[in-house]
Amino acid sequence: MEIEIATIGGYEEVGRQMTAVRAGDDVVIFDMGLNLSQVLIHDNVETERMHSLDLIDMGAIPDDRVMSDLEGDVKAIVPTHGHLDHIGAISKLAHRYNAPVVATPFTIELVKQQIEGEQKFGVENDLVKMDAGETMSIGDSGKVELEFVNVTHSIIDAINPVLHTPEGAVVYGLDKRMDHTPVIGDPIDMERFREIGREGNGVLCYIEDCTNANKKGRTPSEKVAREHLRDVLYSIEDYDGGIVATTFSSHISRVTSLVEFAKDIGRQPVLLGRSMEKYSGTAERLDFVDFPDDLGMFGHRKSVDRTFKRIMNEGKENYLPIVTGHQGEPRAMLTRMARGETPYELDDGDKVVFSARVIPEPTNEGQRYQAEKLLGMQGARVYDDIHVSGHLNQEGHYEMLDALQPQHIIPAHQDMSGYSSYVNLCESEGYQLGRDLHVTRNGNLIQLVD
Repeated sequence: MEIEIATIGGYEEVGRQMTAVRAGDDVVIFDMGLNLSQVLIHDNVETERMHSLDLIDMGAIPDDRVMSDLEGDVKAIVPTHGHLDHIGAISKLAHRYNAPVVATPFTIELVKQQIEGEQKFGVENDLVKMDAGETMSIGDSGKVELEFVNVTHSIIDAINPVLHTPEGAVVYGLDKRMDHTPVIGDPIDMERFREIGREGNGVLCYIEDCTNANKKGRTPSEKVAREHLRDVLYSIEDYDGGIVATTFSSHISRVTSLVEFAKDIGRQPVLLGRSMEKYSGTAERLDFVDFPDDLGMFGHRKSVDRTFKRIMNEGKENYLPIVTGHQGEPRAMLTRMARGETPYELDDGDKVVFSARVIPEPTNEGQRYQAEKLLGMQGARVYDDIHVSGHLNQEGHYEMLDALQPQHIIPAHQDMSGYSSYVNLCESEGYQLGRDLHVTRNGNLIQLVD
């Protein structure tokens, strides 16, 4: 059976992920993501109103025109998790393919909301839920099967999909960390990865996110970030002014910890911002979390401003607003607060807790720098970098290679300069660039079996 891989997006940047795998006549697409930095650069542009070709030209969504070179029919679109750099283009591109979107329940719900919010393209693909540990037959031959393997990441309900073919398995390894003690959900299923590496013809190809391949050691568990956050908040328990926290809206484990620790220090948590309300509200509806009954979630600006007024009237010392804006995004809640555009007034000595790192990309770095400067000008004191990454460090990569023993490796989720550390790591394990280690660009086809 012929096996061919199209590296469509995410192979020259972090973002707009999209990869297609052809096994015989059957094609499966993994991820359809947005390049968030390209959207942020065009802050005055309403991307949801733009034509897909214009979005492709501005670098916001994957250029999927290479799909016409694949001789097969798309049988499934499979996003790995609910981050926008993996699902953000489904509402703009999925209508081109007569195939269902197959994902875990939390991811499917986020995809559904994305599609409902953008009716322009008329996406009507079926949405099919599949849990980690389950499998699905692909195509009519009975020889190709899709499997979801549970992984841990900075969002709940994440998986690595595996396409089983007669020639061996293709493992799509974006995005994960090796967390054996997660705050929410099950640990990464390393036992299953080791089994896949030993079954049948083994692993034909491993496509891997190499974001942290330059970092020694292993990525800490989310429990490490949780204890760091607990330590910081408990240390300012006696402060009688304003405390504000921000983190990734999609990081439900972190939001859960913030809500719990706010209660511990005698403050009422409240979630503010559209994406904060969307992700946490969805997680609660699907029973991934059980928030306190009195937890407020407000997304619309008028509701947020009313809440800020109530906080100011009742006393900032009684509340912990958990807001959007950890990257300094221009329209996010924290940035508006830093500019004095909300009823919430920051005073000298007020604390702002960033339970997030700056995403290492120039647009984010510039916006975050500006936001922190504005906060400082208002007298706020910043607590920074209370976080652990959602991606594998070097030891995690070594462990995955040892478990899977792949015949071929394709690095992803980086620009060209960012691949070097992962290439060196793979070469230390006996792989050779150009032979079984394939550094590629967006829009390329790699023939593994012909």
